[in-house]
Amino acid sequence: MKRLSAHLFYLLLPMAIFPLTSTTTLHANETVPQDRSSAAISTTIKEATFAGGCFWCMEHAFDEVSGVLTTTSGYTGGESKNPTYKQVSAGGTGHAEAVQVRFDPDKVSYGELLSVFWRNIDPTTAHRQFCDVGTQYRPAIFYHDKTQKKLAEASKQALQENRPFDEPIVVEITELSTFYPAEAYHQDYHQKNPLRYKWYRHGCGRDQRLDELWGNDKSHR
Repeated sequence: MKRLSAHLFYLLLPMAIFPLTSTTTLHANETVPQDRSSAAISTTIKEATFAGGCFWCMEHAFDEVSGVLTTTSGYTGGESKNPTYKQVSAGGTGHAEAVQVRFDPDKVSYGELLSVFWRNIDPTTAHRQFCDVGTQYRPAIFYHDKTQKKLAEASKQALQENRPFDEPIVVEITELSTFYPAEAYHQDYHQKNPLRYKWYRHGCGRDQRLDELWGNDKSHR
């Protein structure tokens, strides 16, 4: 019998306990959508892509950052075209669950996004994150250009030299291939289904492990 990932298990919890909702909600920092097209926003919008296990949790982390415009859960780093959640979660496509972040570089830098990334993952495990096991949950930085690659490698080296834990850092840094947005019900999951999300996050031990790794440094959590 094939083992279900904890991520998939919590998604399939009985509807009577935690029903899925279809409420459309804005991101945490999208309270006034009209401002998104105003002169207040930089004309040069950038994108960044990160994998840190469950994309629900990584969306949540980046949604809290001022200067982040949108986050999109999806799949990247594999070979199959147009993969589905069922295919990716089974571990056969080579993709990783990832989140693509659109941000205003005048308000938040790529370096700051890297700091958010590191503080929200376990960088010591290569083919799992917390309770979710498999290459589809591997932590990774998918750079979009040479500048992002350079910054990502520098941040990894700096953390390796000053890490508050003993284990080595095993996060891959690789060029972004095609990014496939995940199914609609995965987008903004922490906002649409807060009870299911909180139960999953606690049951997966994510915050407990982050506390072990980063101690009192909760500046990005």
